Amino acid sequence: MELDDASRHGFGRMGFGCKHYRRRCRIRAPCCNDVFHCRHCHNESTKDGHELDRHAVESVICLVCDTEQPVAQVCYNCGVCMGEYFCSACKFFDDDVDREHFHCQDCGICRVGGKDNFFHCEKCGSCYSVSLRDKHCCIENSMKNNCPICYESLMYETVDRHHKCMYLFDSLRETSVLRCGHTMHLQCFHEMLKHDKFSCPICSMPIFDMDKFLRALDAEIEANMLHIDYMGKGWIVCNDCRDTTQVYARVAGHKCCHCQSHNTCRVAAPVLPA
Repeated sequence: MELDDASRHGFGRMGFGCKHYRRRCRIRAPCCNDVFHCRHCHNESTKDGHELDRHAVESVICLVCDTEQPVAQVCYNCGVCMGEYFCSACKFFDDDVDREHFHCQDCGICRVGGKDNFFHCEKCGSCYSVSLRDKHCCIENSMKNNCPICYESLMYETVDRHHKCMYLFDSLRETSVLRCGHTMHLQCFHEMLKHDKFSCPICSMPIFDMDKFLRALDAEIEANMLHIDYMGKGWIVCNDCRDTTQVYARVAGHKCCHCQSHNTCRVAAPVLPA
């Protein structure tokens, strides 16, 4: 009898689900009362753009015996485990335990990758890899924004678009944290590099250590006399140190007098108080 119970519990594991998760149940969306395999399936199918609150799900339908019931890990009718990983807070099921799910109490959602590999940054408001502990620049709620490259959620707002609003905070796509603290999809980060873009699209700070490049640029300017002043003085703002200074305009660009960076841009003269 014990063997029979164990067989029932594991019956159909990894054999049911959708493109997002492997699970042996479907959920009933309380917002529209329709049935879906998961909240992502719901969000991708709605025409009016409304999204399913994962915490509001109250009932599920077992895919083995087709019994609708309150949210629980094991079907009360046939005894099948509807998800090897189950979170009662998120109403989340998944049979693919190799993804190493864990629930972050501070984020309020389940994540993958193993709890020991992540920490929750209170200021950034999200879970980051432990490799970034004390090694990243904190920006308040940095993950609760759109990807600055693909603007995934902004595309949804256009009429007849099918993309749904999803901040980086709960995006299914892997994200990257830049040196400045801003975030974007990892895939978008690689695409940006392919187009020779090496600065943050939000704040223009370099995404790599540019010291070697700047030293090489200074040597090139000195060797080719590109430092000769031609067009008088102008005002610049440095994207690295944020300092605003007045410099001589040069053929090879404008060098910050404060941090010696060439990552600058021309600005209008500051308005001084009377």
